[in-house]
Amino acid sequence: MEIVLVEDEKPAARYLARRLEALGYPVTKQLHSVAEAVAWFTTNSHPDLIFLDIQLSDGLSFEIFDQVQITSAIIFTTAYDEYALKAFKLNSIDYLLKPIDPEELSFALAKFKQNSIANSISIASLKQLLQVNESSKTYKERFVVKIGQQIKIISVADVLCFFSENKATYLKTLENRDYLLDGSLETIENELDNKNFFRINRKFIIQRAAIADIHLFSNSRLKVSLKNFISEHLIVSREKVSEFKQWIN
Repeated sequence: MEIVLVEDEKPAARYLARRLEALGYPVTKQLHSVAEAVAWFTTNSHPDLIFLDIQLSDGLSFEIFDQVQITSAIIFTTAYDEYALKAFKLNSIDYLLKPIDPEELSFALAKFKQNSIANSISIASLKQLLQVNESSKTYKERFVVKIGQQIKIISVADVLCFFSENKATYLKTLENRDYLLDGSLETIENELDNKNFFRINRKFIIQRAAIADIHLFSNSRLKVSLKNFISEHLIVSREKVSEFKQWIN
């Protein structure tokens, strides 16, 4: 069985590939953007199964279907909320919620083997579904943090950025103070309004209003300075530069 992964975050792609290979399903190809996927599917025979991330660095993965007639079965990988996931099920589409659970992965593969999912889905309907879901989605407005025996409430408007360090997640305020949070950076990213917050790399989510300067950096990347905070780690990864430029406009 041939399997292709379409995932813009390379660590996540490598993790999924390792899990699949451990189950005896080697991955034929890893693709990391809409443009790369379109080019590959245009010039290569289509695999039996595609694991397809919804949000890629250069747009929604649904844009692939606008340019190429995909004949493969598809299992979506997604960080979208429960409402959207229920709708996926109603449309007979399998999905894996990030971070991907090994047991869920095994179950999805077993389901595929028992009854291969035909690619007869309505991409237009899914686009509309996700647009409705995004417009009705509510975002986190404050975070509750613990400081010793004290509980402090911090408004998202007062957040400079969120970051991960030593397997822990923190928020940094406009006063340049750090507070430990529960949950992963991935969880927090899904709770924020992406009009105001952007994940520039694996370690940082920054707020638009907190940006002070943006500079060209090596290897086609960008370096960001935030108000009251300059760090060598505030680098927009090369895969996210195009999306970042659209976000700041």
